[in-house]
Amino acid sequence: MEFLRNMPFFCIILSMVSAVIISIMSDKAARVFSLIVIGAVGIMSSLTLIYVVSIGESYTYYMGHFPAPWGNEIRVGILEAMTATLFSIVMFASVLGGMKRVFIDVAPKKRNFYYIMVDLLLAALLAMIYTNDLFTGYVFIEIMTISACALIMIKDNGHCLVAAAKYMIMSLIGSGLILLGLSMLYDLTGHLLMSNIKEAIELNEASGLYQLPLTVTVGVLCVGIAIKSALFPFHSWLPDAYGYSTATSSALLSSLISKGYIFLLIKIMYRVIGMDVIRETRIGNVFFVFGVVGMIMGSVRAIAQTDVRQMIAYSSVAQIGYIYMGMGLGTELGMLAAIFHIFAHSSAKSMMFISADGLSYVSDDSKEFDDLGGSAIKNPIAGITFTVGACSMIGIPMLAGFIAKVCFADAAINASTIKLVIVMLALAFSTLLNAVYFMRAIISVYRPIKEEDQMKIYPRNPKFIVACLIFIGLNIYLGTNAQPILDLILEGIGMFA
Repeated sequence: MEFLRNMPFFCIILSMVSAVIISIMSDKAARVFSLIVIGAVGIMSSLTLIYVVSIGESYTYYMGHFPAPWGNEIRVGILEAMTATLFSIVMFASVLGGMKRVFIDVAPKKRNFYYIMVDLLLAALLAMIYTNDLFTGYVFIEIMTISACALIMIKDNGHCLVAAAKYMIMSLIGSGLILLGLSMLYDLTGHLLMSNIKEAIELNEASGLYQLPLTVTVGVLCVGIAIKSALFPFHSWLPDAYGYSTATSSALLSSLISKGYIFLLIKIMYRVIGMDVIRETRIGNVFFVFGVVGMIMGSVRAIAQTDVRQMIAYSSVAQIGYIYMGMGLGTELGMLAAIFHIFAHSSAKSMMFISADGLSYVSDDSKEFDDLGGSAIKNPIAGITFTVGACSMIGIPMLAGFIAKVCFADAAINASTIKLVIVMLALAFSTLLNAVYFMRAIISVYRPIKEEDQMKIYPRNPKFIVACLIFIGLNIYLGTNAQPILDLILEGIGMFA
């Protein structure tokens, strides 16, 4: 069993090495090898989860067997292993389901490069999940930024190039603020290791030193990560990046990249700053306000869209608002709801982008609602998958999104009266708006088929079907087997301290 302690390190190294190996492969070999690597990472992450649950505590792994500052550390707990496992499953299904679209959208000489970026993205996500060193986390933030930008612009048309430029500008602003915050934090504490920083902050708090500089530092770090995760109103890059990229890129951007940044922020709140200091700085109230506004404004903008992928993109703005609202409640139950919603949104939004591409494929590659009539009848598995994802985001029972909204309501009951009222009203209004634009989309894709399209036959795509089944199964599993998952999340939060 001790051998299993090495699995997180193996996952990161395997993902990075595979990116190098893919560079000399043909495009066909590259996509097969990339899928094998993602699958292997998923298996190793699940074994890590089983191991950590069995020992009942987190552990620290010293890379090269040297402790910091001479070596680098990763820290593994239940929450880290759960997140890595879920992200691996979502990435596997997203890459599998979007393979045909990558073949169509990406020039032959760039296809193996595409899978290089996918594997680097996986390595960056895993490193951010597991790292116990803030500067290492920053390095992989930049690797993920570059990978994400490449995944957006690889389609090589005007829309994607503009979207990549917007993403890079906003992302670099966020990165600059994060680096500034890390520099200030190092100046205040003299450490980069998360546990050491927290100890130094506790000592400073006890002696009353550096309270104002620490508040500024926390604000700078949080704003930087909020920009990179597209919290409203820092979302201007998101609709074009999600809406015009190839299907796999949109799925990865919406379900994993923004969640990777948020997961790192949660680690910083618990393991670096400490929740007591977070409450004293009132940064949670800022998260709460912007989260609630984002929930509403993202949904309002989604209703106005006539392009199905733009609608899904603006919906992501609203769903990110949910997460920040839960974090802003400042309670353990609020954080539980936020983390479960990360899982629910990751599983649902990626399936919606992949299935929307399947609906577009049988509609002459149009994404406009007027042209998608009957697409769910021509491509039934895409229609079912899209419907399940939409129903989850609305909050239909037995699906992941329903559990997430119940958790938010439960967390609000244990918060202050004003927050209780705001959360309940925001949940009700946002759910109503969700229902408006998602039901419109479902009705549009199930409209009767036009006579001229009735005789058209579209070839089946086995990879797409398997990916859709994985997504549907994952979403239903999260919705029907939620209590054990919620218990594990709570236990994982306890290990974060």
